[in-house]
Amino acid sequence: MNLLITRHDKIGDFVVTLPLFKAIKEQYPNTKITALVSKINFDFAKEIEFIDDVILFDKDNLKKTLLEIKEKNFDASISAYIDTALGKLLFKSGIRIRVAPATKIAQIFFTKRITQRRSKVEKTEWEYNLDLAKAIFPNIRLEFSRPLLITDSSFQATKKRVIFHPGFGGSSDGNLSLDDYIKLARKALQTSYKVVFTFGPDDKSSKEYISSRLNLNEKQKIELFDSKMSLYEFTKYIASSELFVSTSTGPMHLAGATNTKTISFFGDSLFASSKRWATVSEQNKQNNFMLASDYSKDDYKKIENCLMDLLNA
Repeated sequence: MNLLITRHDKIGDFVVTLPLFKAIKEQYPNTKITALVSKINFDFAKEIEFIDDVILFDKDNLKKTLLEIKEKNFDASISAYIDTALGKLLFKSGIRIRVAPATKIAQIFFTKRITQRRSKVEKTEWEYNLDLAKAIFPNIRLEFSRPLLITDSSFQATKKRVIFHPGFGGSSDGNLSLDDYIKLARKALQTSYKVVFTFGPDDKSSKEYISSRLNLNEKQKIELFDSKMSLYEFTKYIASSELFVSTSTGPMHLAGATNTKTISFFGDSLFASSKRWATVSEQNKQNNFMLASDYSKDDYKKIENCLMDLLNA
């Protein structure tokens, strides 16, 4: 079968769709799987061994995208996230079997609409995505091998590194204050671990704030790391670390995909909770905390205790 799987939004949203790709590839290896992705995930998707081909969802030139899809002569498509632009695109492409969740008005463009009611949050997002495979592969087992992404790190493999990633792309409702991230980093300095803060392209102000609060001795011991490398290289960097501490954001999902231990912060609503957005890693690798915007000192202390238990284990 020649199959197109689409997920044309953010980093974390794409990562929680990867179990769908991998389960199909592992159980039906003769299936050629092509990913349709947004620009931010295009180069990253090309590096993933269980994805055979990648097409850019070019929102500025959908005619070009449509031509690329038509050229591939797909037998079927599975869309984990839909909107009207995608629905029209796949309808025009002539793909005979088009699977999608039965959500939004865009569902009218698909031939197999799967009722999931994701708003009830009865499963994680990645489990809902994986369920869509049944529409084409009724006998598929909803399982895949972990780690989801196996990375041959080009960095020095040192499990003696703990990463703090305080920034977020506006997608998270729950997070620690920058001051509390600094407090956690200072606690981690009391262990044998190297302490690193990582920052994305939108985290300049966070980096400046943290740098301004560290004394000279701390600046010599704590690395402030601008992750200007490719997404896949950054994933390797995470994979060569012992622990990744962050809010619920794309890099957290990259850590989960490599089965790296995480301490993760989520909003205290069902929609933003770990019940929906937990990583794809094994349960014993996850340490998830729900945080209100006015979280208490006791909430912070629980996180600090968790950090020290993990680093002193």
